[in-house]
Amino acid sequence: MSTLLINKLSGLYLGAELETIAGVISGINGKQSAQQLLVHSGHAEGDVQADPKHHGGLDRVLHHFPREHYGQYRRWDLITQLEDAPTMGENISTVGLNETQVNIGDILQIGAVRVQVTQPRSPCFKLNLQFGHKEFALAMQQSQLCGWFYRILTPGVIYLNDKIELVERRTDISVAEAMSLYFSPTFNVDAYERLASCEGLAQSWVNSLQRRLALQTIEDWQMRLYGNNAK
Repeated sequence: MSTLLINKLSGLYLGAELETIAGVISGINGKQSAQQLLVHSGHAEGDVQADPKHHGGLDRVLHHFPREHYGQYRRWDLITQLEDAPTMGENISTVGLNETQVNIGDILQIGAVRVQVTQPRSPCFKLNLQFGHKEFALAMQQSQLCGWFYRILTPGVIYLNDKIELVERRTDISVAEAMSLYFSPTFNVDAYERLASCEGLAQSWVNSLQRRLALQTIEDWQMRLYGNNAK
């Protein structure tokens, strides 16, 4: 399969600067526009994460966020300024490709770099701090306008004028459906088993789903969504 998805990227971003937002260390505002990304198997050169436990790693080397989502968040009054890419902390920005069109396990070619889609973004309270809205992370979780992560199969350089092509589709679960299955408030054994067996899914999500199945309960999301202001 070699179906063209996007003719051209709309933005590439990386950054190594960290800052403190409301007492929390974050690298989200350290991203700057770049003409290219030098991508290794475990990281993009010049790009850092403040919390390596929950960000980065082999399954989350690059974050891809659709640029048109900024407009939707503005229409919902969740973004009140003129924030645009890369204030979500993304590495790759495009227009015309969203979570319903990209599947978990998809193998994509971005210029010389081959990647695999591993998981949707799991929104956390740092987005509430970033945009000054206490329900931002919850809104992202419920709307599924979250973007997705890539693991690197073939390292190399991604250039701003590169196109994205679908090389191989491995599963029938879109990023949007993965969000819906994973973050449904209703415990669902069949959904968890289906998602956990999805080829290419990030290991942290597989582990989480297996814990749910073993414990027969959904983990508490309050700290992730609200931080120290958890309800």
